[in-house]
Amino acid sequence: MPSAKNPVFRKAIIPWYHSKTASGVTIAFMLLVFVFGLAGISVANSNINFNSYIWVPLVLVVLSAFVITMTIIRLIRQHRVR
Repeated sequence: MPSAKNPVFRKAIIPWYHSKTASGVTIAFMLLVFVFGLAGISVANSNINFNSYIWVPLVLVVLSAFVITMTIIRLIRQHRVR
């Protein structure tokens, strides 16, 4: 009959999406989206026909900056805890 208690020496299993590698991939991808949004803003500003659509790349820039910031905060908190 197996023991109901977990041994003390076992490490807690961290889900893959909380790993440093997954966070690094997320930050790298969001940096690409951020640069793509900045390029979209410059194109929308340079062409008068696209001025009404500047909100699309602006939303991309804001949301990607938010995700980058939150991921960095999560990494700092994980590093501080350990």
